[in-house]
Amino acid sequence: MNIIKDNLSEQDLHVDCVYGGSRNGNYSDDPLPKLLNVDNGAGFRCLGSPRTEVESLKILVLQTGFSDQNWPDHLDKENGLFIYYGDKREPSDLHDTKRDCNNILRNLFDFAHQKSQTIDNFPIILLFGKTGSYRDTRFLGIAVPSAKGMSSDEDLTAVWRMNTEGIRFQNYRSVFTILDAPVIKRQWIHDALIGNSVKSIHAPSIWLKWVQNRKYTPLLTESSIKIRSPKQQTDLTKEERTVIELIYNTYKLNPTGFEPIAADILTYAMPNVHSIEITKPWRDGGRDATGKYKICQGPGGIDVDFAMEVKCYAINNGVGVKEVARLISRLRHRLFGVLVTTSYVSTQAYKELKKDEHPIVILSAADIALLLIKNFGNLDQITHWLNNKY
Repeated sequence: MNIIKDNLSEQDLHVDCVYGGSRNGNYSDDPLPKLLNVDNGAGFRCLGSPRTEVESLKILVLQTGFSDQNWPDHLDKENGLFIYYGDKREPSDLHDTKRDCNNILRNLFDFAHQKSQTIDNFPIILLFGKTGSYRDTRFLGIAVPSAKGMSSDEDLTAVWRMNTEGIRFQNYRSVFTILDAPVIKRQWIHDALIGNSVKSIHAPSIWLKWVQNRKYTPLLTESSIKIRSPKQQTDLTKEERTVIELIYNTYKLNPTGFEPIAADILTYAMPNVHSIEITKPWRDGGRDATGKYKICQGPGGIDVDFAMEVKCYAINNGVGVKEVARLISRLRHRLFGVLVTTSYVSTQAYKELKKDEHPIVILSAADIALLLIKNFGNLDQITHWLNNKY
């Protein structure tokens, strides 16, 4: 992997390039102060006035390690979206954070929904992700608040969590769009530092279109992974594996009891799902569910039917061709399928699904763990949900 270390203050920013610092084993290793003249603190860093108004800010740097399971920042490369959680970590007012991060988030997203508002300066929002090697960081892209079609009730939401003492508090969950700008020129960064981000001749045109007209042009990436291997479907952190083991141990002697839980998990993955109905058991002990998926809200929307198969298997016991074939056999015309399993779909079964282009959504162990941690935070809260769900 090529790491850029020299003359950081003069470098352009290229998407997915890694920028490295020293190897002293302390804060001095952080490349961001040299790269963008920000401090070496964690998370949310800004250049500009100490005030939180949008026009007073020049550059905002958001860096994440993607490692906090309670606050699972997430980069959706296929759709050009970035999920970022605010800086609130302990109980008190939602906007009481050290760097005024949550106040800044609120103001950014307020501006995003004021489509008639013109502005002379808007901060450049630069996203970085830690690589796990020293303090090297990868440039993920330039971002703007919100996303195409998202309302103010969706792109910035206050979510509840508990601290280790069981005290509840709120923090922001925000959705940013990463714009299709592969290179950020150093000249534009210099102009932004003196408050000329909008007037600069070096500003990317798609960024200006967003500032002036809220036109979103996300950096879309077609996935090269068509068939997920068993390892990819069960590639879990220690905490994620504990979540899957909790579910399996709870329902392994009563696999049909997992089906309502699987139905809830599906709604977390696909919020437009509704009217899920668990059907009668089959001879082998399995049960189906059916439901509807709403395409487009409002009176012009339509419902599409789906069938769901649920398998509460040990993580090393994959779902094979036989189980997948049974689900396929139940798919009528204009019906799609969903397979939810605490393990994985075997390579052969996965290949047949893709080869024949069967419309089946697969939620395996890794998907389930990520969804539950994203929605509930930690193992204690997931356990509480399971114990009180039914």
